[in-house]
Amino acid sequence: MRCKTSIPILVADDDMDDCEMIKEALQASRLLNEVQFVHDGEELLSFLHRQQKLSTQANNLLPGLILLDLNMPKMDGREVLKEIRKSPELQSIPIIVLTTSKAEEDIMRSYNLGANSFITKPIEFETLVQVMRDLGRYWFEIVELPDCKLSEG
Repeated sequence: MRCKTSIPILVADDDMDDCEMIKEALQASRLLNEVQFVHDGEELLSFLHRQQKLSTQANNLLPGLILLDLNMPKMDGREVLKEIRKSPELQSIPIIVLTTSKAEEDIMRSYNLGANSFITKPIEFETLVQVMRDLGRYWFEIVELPDCKLSEG
């Protein structure tokens, strides 16, 4: 069994200020996991497919958790969610929608497309730190996540 802090987190968000705030909130919440950022849906899928190839060849890890913004350029979070859930190799990665939307339609559609959670981004930094602390506790201390190493062949 691997150490929970070795589970990488991938954040997909096009707003650089939000990315910086998420990064600082993760640090402030003392979450020690490696965090990577992508800034649009196409970049997210390219990253996952590249990591998938590396995982097969070099035993690297796919992200163990994705924080996904819905409103991104090129390919939005809804389209990305749909694509990830269609892929047998990627579909088990937990995806938390982390967005500014509070629209009931976005909430329902996200869950229908396979999101594991839907969280409206807090505006206040201290609230975001608490959300990241709670996410870390839930996803890395309480639940059991699948091993994100891909088996060969």
